[in-house]
Amino acid sequence: MVGRKNGGLTRLAAGNEVRAFASLGTSHRPCPLLHRLEEVPLEVLRQRESKWLDMLNNWDKWMAKKHKKIRLRCQKGIPPSLRGRAWQYLSGGKVKLQQNPGKFEELDMSPGDPKWLDVIERDLHRQFPFHEMFVSRGGHGQQDLFRVLKAYTLYRPEEGYCQAQAPIAAVLLMHMPAEQAFWCLVQICEKYLPGYYSEKLEAIQLDGEILFSLLQKVSPVAHKHLSRQKIDPLLYMTEWFMCAFSRTLPWSSVLRVWDMFFCEGVKIIFRVGLVLLKHALGSPEKVKACQGQYETIERLRSLSPKIMQEAFLVQEGQLDGTCVASFYT
Repeated sequence: MVGRKNGGLTRLAAGNEVRAFASLGTSHRPCPLLHRLEEVPLEVLRQRESKWLDMLNNWDKWMAKKHKKIRLRCQKGIPPSLRGRAWQYLSGGKVKLQQNPGKFEELDMSPGDPKWLDVIERDLHRQFPFHEMFVSRGGHGQQDLFRVLKAYTLYRPEEGYCQAQAPIAAVLLMHMPAEQAFWCLVQICEKYLPGYYSEKLEAIQLDGEILFSLLQKVSPVAHKHLSRQKIDPLLYMTEWFMCAFSRTLPWSSVLRVWDMFFCEGVKIIFRVGLVLLKHALGSPEKVKACQGQYETIERLRSLSPKIMQEAFLVQEGQLDGTCVASFYT
């Protein structure tokens, strides 16, 4: 089987806009924030908050001896009041910040490379335009998003800016201040999705091949259909993986997936992708309705709300996760 390695992928090059998501038409899709969050009983939520507070206040002990318990609690969902703090601990962003005091402020005060600043500026209004943080042009949310993305281009000048980093940074900013969001973004780019935001397409191409290989085990019907239609995985999985489903799933599902992603890593992204492919194209009836490439891509662009719900994704992801888990062990 194909193995993962670091690589790079398509980005926005200064003076030559390479829209990695053009085939999926992301800018015209409804914002996932419009989907209502699933309700958790107040008593259950308070119990979870108490457990998470204990973990966060004794983090090193829990990580050393009870990592499985942390994973199970992430699968259930992190309490909203503690999500931002938990993501910082899980990702290692908190440690990065402590190891680099004053670094973000230094980057923030620097002027930045003009070739990236204009590109970043043009992308700000596209990120969750219905969210109160980002609804106003030049508002505090867009300002912080600009600061975080500009800082990353200075922190990693050899990489610069990739369009997919904007929704990632926006989600982080909804849960934490700019400095903390910056270091979590660094961790995502360097630890969780290495090579995804670099200059070449190697990393995402490789993970597309891996996803397609895993799909053969999880859903032979879907695999056969995509093979017959000669549809490259990049046409349907690029945005899913590069944006960690932040521009694809209902909001409650995005948060649940990210809770598990920060704990378990990129295999969560693979699991979710496999669930969506299996239940969108995994039966003869569904395949029959997708006679050509266009119909198939449209099916993957307009996924059934049922298969995108958080409880469904978690349950089915566990069932389909065996082959993914074996690949990463």
